[in-house]
Amino acid sequence: MYSVKEQINFHDNLDFFARQVVEGFLTGLHKSPYHGFSVEFAEHRLYNQGDSMKHIDWKLFARSDKLFVKKFEEETNLRSYILIDTSSSMLYPKIHSAKNQLSKLTFSLYAAACLMQLFQKQRDGFGLTFYSDKLDFFTPAKNSKAHYNRLISALDQMLLKTNHEETKSTNFSSSISDFIEKIPQRSLIIIFSDMMHFNQKYNDNLVEPFQHLKYRKNEIILFHVQDLEQEKLFNFSNQPYQFVDLENKNSIKLNPSNYQDSYRTLYDKFQKHIKTYCNKYKIEYVPAFISDGFSQVLFSYLTKRSKLF
Repeated sequence: MYSVKEQINFHDNLDFFARQVVEGFLTGLHKSPYHGFSVEFAEHRLYNQGDSMKHIDWKLFARSDKLFVKKFEEETNLRSYILIDTSSSMLYPKIHSAKNQLSKLTFSLYAAACLMQLFQKQRDGFGLTFYSDKLDFFTPAKNSKAHYNRLISALDQMLLKTNHEETKSTNFSSSISDFIEKIPQRSLIIIFSDMMHFNQKYNDNLVEPFQHLKYRKNEIILFHVQDLEQEKLFNFSNQPYQFVDLENKNSIKLNPSNYQDSYRTLYDKFQKHIKTYCNKYKIEYVPAFISDGFSQVLFSYLTKRSKLF
């Protein structure tokens, strides 16, 4: 279920939605043990032994009882790129307006808008990429109001497209290879994808693009976007269903109750496989369940960013 702070109409203006979620998230951080991630995170970092005492912010120390040093402009700039998988498998499950249920793609688009709000607060440059079997959209990393408005518009346009039936497959390796050639070194790469492919050979080929990204000294967060109840747990009522592959339109009719245990075993193996690769190459792997809302996405980003400075 979404938190109270995230009970917002998903048909509201995307910019308004993102601001509401981020403001609620930051308010929650102020009241949490993680006060170091407050709204002032763009100008401060924790004091380390050996730092000059003259840069300590004593007013912030009086409020938080922690030592922070003021960060200079060049310390606060970071390039972040959001990559969103727009293949057909990301359209599952379809939006159900009465329940505010999101598809994996719609969840990713809203999460991207929320992240861009944080990028602006931190004065970080940010870019946006949509990919499927190729790069469908790419922008370099910038930080300006005009750039932000352009990317919000791009997210809005993609939201409209989620209502249309279009078969699009995924070619992660090819898309990432093209993407890498467009970006400078030392960037934070944030990927939203369901990584949905049970073919072992395909999954083994995921290693190369991640290796290439790390070789170029990029930091990576992979948000593995999933539907918990049906996609991971395979919870359906005890009756026959027609299952359709959204990327190739193949279909099969079966009763999920007869295959639930086998499916869960395969899915857990699939997810463990991805997590093992990520751990090997020091990639932040974050299971992102649609029903959990956006707070974990925002917190994972802030945690990763804090490690980079």
